Amino acid sequence: MIMHSDRVPTSPLPPVFDDHRELAHLPRETEPWRVSAPHSGAGTDRALGDVITSLKAASAHGHWQWPETPVVFVSDTHADHDGFLRSLAAAGALRRTGGGPRDFTLTAFGETCQIVIGGDCLDKGPSNLDMLDALGALLEARPDTRLLAGNHDLRLRLAITGLTGPRSPLTDYLFLRMGRKLLPLLREVWDRFLRHGQGLIGVPDEDTCRQMLVPADDWFELFPREAARYLSGHAIAREVRRLRDKRRAFDTDLARAGLTTRQVVAAGLHCRKLFLEPAGPYGWFYARMDAACRIGSLLFVHAGIDDEICNLVSRNGTAAVNARYRRELNDHPLAFYFGSVANLARTKYRPSDHPLSQAGVAALHRAGIKMVVHGHVNNHAGQRLLAHGGLLHLEGDVTLDSASRRREGLPGLGAGATLVFPSGDVVGLSADYPRAKLFNPSGILWKHGTS
Repeated sequence: MIMHSDRVPTSPLPPVFDDHRELAHLPRETEPWRVSAPHSGAGTDRALGDVITSLKAASAHGHWQWPETPVVFVSDTHADHDGFLRSLAAAGALRRTGGGPRDFTLTAFGETCQIVIGGDCLDKGPSNLDMLDALGALLEARPDTRLLAGNHDLRLRLAITGLTGPRSPLTDYLFLRMGRKLLPLLREVWDRFLRHGQGLIGVPDEDTCRQMLVPADDWFELFPREAARYLSGHAIAREVRRLRDKRRAFDTDLARAGLTTRQVVAAGLHCRKLFLEPAGPYGWFYARMDAACRIGSLLFVHAGIDDEICNLVSRNGTAAVNARYRRELNDHPLAFYFGSVANLARTKYRPSDHPLSQAGVAALHRAGIKMVVHGHVNNHAGQRLLAHGGLLHLEGDVTLDSASRRREGLPGLGAGATLVFPSGDVVGLSADYPRAKLFNPSGILWKHGTS
């Protein structure tokens, strides 16, 4: 059982199961969430002031509304079913019964809590399909689990669209633009579904397949003219630059994945059957996906928000955001990927991203939303709290997947989840920080002389 430090508000934290060796290194105690420290916030006293200012502005529009049952948020599992299931076990939502993606049972806590998967289920490794099998098993066990769209998830959909849809300078580059990081997934699809059958029957020759995957030289002249209706000049130049880089690296990337161009095309075409046809084995993946989820005063997204979506949420709620997301998925892919709805899955609040201003934040506050919970920005010491544009954000990507941990020099196994309790306590649990971080907005406001 996780133990609580003195003078820290307590919550009925679910147990960490000592009989599972993978969870033995998780924290057993809590500490107050230190927003002014870099491991838990933006790392300055000013950052703490920004958080307090955000809390005060939000409190002017009423009290926080907390969920009726606890919420477990896990994000950015990146094709690592072990990290995914280990994190849900750390949160107390399930017990693992073996090493396979479907080897688990829900606990009593897992049967009653709300589970939100924050997106980026795909890419990086070690196995996209095992991750999807684990997620599918969870959705079967808990049909009300919410699944949000991440930018890595959307890349697969756009890559399939670019490969299998009508050809034009605006679409025939999408596979190379989006699909380079998906080559390991295509290798998995080839190995599991096509290798031992007749996977290359009907697939064109190598030269034709290369033309399907890699835009010709005239694309660099045609694309800027046709893209001008959708993208700014800066964004067009960035896309052209990225395509030049990706085209130069294409053969190296293929060799690293151990695929030929014919195998890539065969696997890409098969992905349409797997993911985009309702009867496909993973047809549920995009069908179940939302762009945003609201629970009480919290808005869950993958990456962040902009003024346009703030105003839409304020006027019509998250149902309107998700309806727009599904509608725009079927519009032009370029308009969708660079629009405000996909910005929910892509933004890092860079100057090139859609803006979030004080006016947008005020609209959210008037609607009763006081904090955005998201993934997308991976951290090495657990979750962080900070303010963007005056809006409180909780970063919940704690680097779960083994590929990222290996690349970024993190020792041990990744595990972590963000838990929100009806009491108003928010707990950040991570294997990479020695204590569970505990945040309660009323406690911070009381400590700093306001309410």
